Amino acid sequence: MFDKFHDECGVVAVYGHPEASKLAYLGLYALQHRGQESAGICASDGNQVFTHKSMGHVADIFTSAVLRELPGSLAIGHTRYSTAGDTVLLNAQPFSVACNKGKIAIAHNGNITNAAELRADLERRGAIFQASSDTEVVLHLMAHSSERTLAGALRDALLQLEGAFSLVFLAEDRIIVARDPHGFRPLAVGEMEVSGGRKGYAFASETCAFDLLGAVYLHDVEPGEMIIVGPEGMTRERYAPERNRAHCVFEHVYFARPDSIVFGRAVEESRENLGRLLARECPADADLVVPVPDSGVAAALGYSDESGLPFRQALIRNHYVGRTFIEPSQAIRDFGVKLKLNPVRHLLQGRRVVLVDDSIVRGTTSRKIVRMVRQAGAREVHLRISCPPTMSPCFYGVDTPTRSELIASNHNVDEIRKFVEADSLGYLSIGSLRTAVADVNHEYCYACYTGDYPTELVNIQELMAAKKK
Repeated sequence: MFDKFHDECGVVAVYGHPEASKLAYLGLYALQHRGQESAGICASDGNQVFTHKSMGHVADIFTSAVLRELPGSLAIGHTRYSTAGDTVLLNAQPFSVACNKGKIAIAHNGNITNAAELRADLERRGAIFQASSDTEVVLHLMAHSSERTLAGALRDALLQLEGAFSLVFLAEDRIIVARDPHGFRPLAVGEMEVSGGRKGYAFASETCAFDLLGAVYLHDVEPGEMIIVGPEGMTRERYAPERNRAHCVFEHVYFARPDSIVFGRAVEESRENLGRLLARECPADADLVVPVPDSGVAAALGYSDESGLPFRQALIRNHYVGRTFIEPSQAIRDFGVKLKLNPVRHLLQGRRVVLVDDSIVRGTTSRKIVRMVRQAGAREVHLRISCPPTMSPCFYGVDTPTRSELIASNHNVDEIRKFVEADSLGYLSIGSLRTAVADVNHEYCYACYTGDYPTELVNIQELMAAKKK
């Protein structure tokens, strides 16, 4: 039931800037890596909400002419990735409606794990859904709420949700943002100087968006917190008690940009630590360290630094091809390896190579890359992965396949090594992963490596699925 709702995305919100939609566009441009299928912006001039969304990349969708049709000093934006079958304009965000609470719009990063149950209950009560995305459920919950204020209705809706959500919400005169009580997905707060000495505010999935906007990173939206920015200024409130924190560790392993601060921590620092600890745990008798670009670069630098082996960028990435992890079609994924990477043969010829990558999911891409390096003349290929084996699907907003498709769920390390055709294979341990992200207070989610999910509903669903087998 969860597969159709998986949604790893990027969100941005801007308040108090006369060119809010243009800043939202710049923020989405910086967050393009978080979703490449559709993008949208909703803006408000204080009286009316304007919306534009389309399939495709941010820069192609938001031309100057389109942005001129999105006036106002507040805006929210969304760039989306979904699983196969959901790639339709109806599911593009933000969603905007006119209801008894006024004209409102919402965009969401994460995955609401009880969305199917909530949707079925709402449909029994007469709600009509246009899309299959879980985000639309939030709007219907608000419309059905007996609370009179927007903030009250949103609070009422949020308390019914389970799972992961960092959301941005637009009304005619205010922005509201919120994170789930576990804090699965990131959401940062920034401040901007606006002409006349006034302050503007920005919110984004990653702080790299703030650099383009000229915003200063202040802090994160806290788990279980709702922040309202309106004519009266900024107010912060805890709408739900904070639960055990469960920040997605995969943000630091792979998903976030290395120039971002995520969960209050520099991503580049985490990734270099991953590589250093990987070199200690899984050394290799080799001649050079080669990253699988771009996500393996920082870890490979750490591995090189710790091992003393020279770092060489012997795989060149074509940056005009989308990342294979977030392409929905297996056919595109297989073809994408050749489109995406090309070896520098004179660096690899006759060498023993440590190949550093961030993860192995199905194993098919890793095998193609190992073959490519070997065909380019490498004498040995030692594959090193900067996280533990990915054994369990994610239900909190990262598109990992079903358990049956995850190679580490069904094979041990040596079987995986044989499949990917490497001379040796080494994964980082869970303990070293914790160390690399400085998780001293156990604030991260490692469910994709352990199968131990932080929320009860998902654990029950997984247990039931296992019994059926």
